[in-house]
Amino acid sequence: MSQDLYWLRQTPNWVWYSFIPYFGGLAIAYAGQKTNIRSWMGWGVGFTLAALALSSSANFGTLVWIAQIVTAFTLKKRYLIKTAPRGLLVPATATNAEELANVRGKIDINECTKDDMVRILGLPIVYANDIESLQNEGYIFTHAEELSEIAGVPESHVRRIAPMICFSYNYQKESQFTWKRLNILSPEELIENGLDRLVAETIVRERQSKGAYKSVVDVKRRTGLPFDSYRHIC
Repeated sequence: MSQDLYWLRQTPNWVWYSFIPYFGGLAIAYAGQKTNIRSWMGWGVGFTLAALALSSSANFGTLVWIAQIVTAFTLKKRYLIKTAPRGLLVPATATNAEELANVRGKIDINECTKDDMVRILGLPIVYANDIESLQNEGYIFTHAEELSEIAGVPESHVRRIAPMICFSYNYQKESQFTWKRLNILSPEELIENGLDRLVAETIVRERQSKGAYKSVVDVKRRTGLPFDSYRHIC
C-alpha cells in the first residue's frame, strides 16, 4: 500500500475517543483545534454540553452519543487531508486535485513559491524553476493554459493540477507587463518590435474589432496566430 493511501485509511486516535460517553464530543473539538476549523470546535463543545444536559434521559443521551460518533467518522477524511505532511498528498488526478482543493484551498500560481509547486502540486522541479523565473520577471499568469503555452509545462500536468490552482492579480506588476503592448501599439510599432507585418496587422485588427486582449491565451484564441509569432514581445 502506498504511503498516501495508508495515511488516508488510518483512523486517528481522536475518532476512537469520540466513543466516550458525555465527553466524547471534546474529541471533535480537538480535531477542530488541530485543523483550525472553528465549526468543528463548536460542534464538539455542543455535543458535550448536550450530553451533559440530557444525561438524565437515556434515550436522548444515546442519540447525542451516536451523533458525535457518526460526526467523528464523517470528519475523519477531511482531518487526514488537512493534517497530512506537505508533499505526502499531491494530486494524482484532476478529481483528486479538486478534493484536495476543497479542503486545503487553492494555490495561487502568481504568488506561490517553488517549494509549493513541487511539494503541494507535485510539479517536477524543472517546470517549477521555469515558472519561478517567469514570476521573477513580472509575468502574471491568468489561465491554466498559460502554464503550457508560456512555461512549457506538459498539458497532462496542467490538467491534473488545474482544479487546485488559481490566479490573482498584482496590479503593480501588471502595469509593467510587456505583453500588454499588444493592446496599445500600432501595427508599425509592433513591426518595429520584431513582429511580422501580417501578424501585427492581424493582432491590431482583432483588437480594434472586439476590444482589448485579456491575456496571452486570449490573443492566441482570438487571432488564431501561433504563440511563437509574437513570443518575444511577451
